[in-house]
Amino acid sequence: GVTSSRNDDPEHSCRPFDRDRDGFVLGEGAAVLVLEELRHAIRRGATVLCEVAGYATLSSAHHMTGLTTDGRVLAVAITQVLNQAHLGPTEIDYISASGTGTPQNDRHETNAVKLALGQCAYSVPMSSIKSMVGHSLGASGAIELVASALAIERRGVPPTANLTAPDPECDLDYVPDTAREHRVDVALSLA
Repeated sequence: GVTSSRNDDPEHSCRPFDRDRDGFVLGEGAAVLVLEELRHAIRRGATVLCEVAGYATLSSAHHMTGLTTDGRVLAVAITQVLNQAHLGPTEIDYISASGTGTPQNDRHETNAVKLALGQCAYSVPMSSIKSMVGHSLGASGAIELVASALAIERRGVPPTANLTAPDPECDLDYVPDTAREHRVDVALSLA
C-alpha cells in the first residue's frame, strides 16, 4: 500500500528516507502564493520573500503512481530548472524534498538529486516537511514552496522528522529530526 500502516501513531507514522518507512500519511492544508513581476511588487511596497527563478514539470509513462528508482526523469527536471535559473549545482543551499515516505519515491528523489547535482548532492541539506504535516496531495507543491521561502527568510532548514534509521540507499543529508540554522539563498523544491 501507499499509505502508512502506522496511522494510529501520528507522531511517528511518516518516516521519509527511513529504513522502516512504509508509506505516506494524508495531510490537509493550503497555501497561497502571490506571484508577480518584481517591479510591481516594489511599486506597491510588498515584502518580497523570494524569486521563482526556474520551473519545470515532467512526467513518466512508467506507471500511473509509481516511479522508477533510478531518478532519471526528476534529474532532467532539476537540470532544466538550474539551466533556466542560470545556476549551477554548487549554488543550491537547500532542497525541499517531496519525501513521501514511500521507498520508491524516496529512492527516486535521492538518485535524481545525485544525478543532477553530482558530488554537490552530498553537501546540500535536503528535508521533507511531509514528515510533519503529511501529504496534502494537490496542495503539496504550494505548501512546500512556502516552506522553501521561509527557509530563505528565516535562514534555517526544517527537519525530516522521524528519521532514526536511514535507508542505506538514501545517503544524503536529510536533516534528521532537528531543524538547522543554515543560510539559504537558493532553495530547490521538488514537490
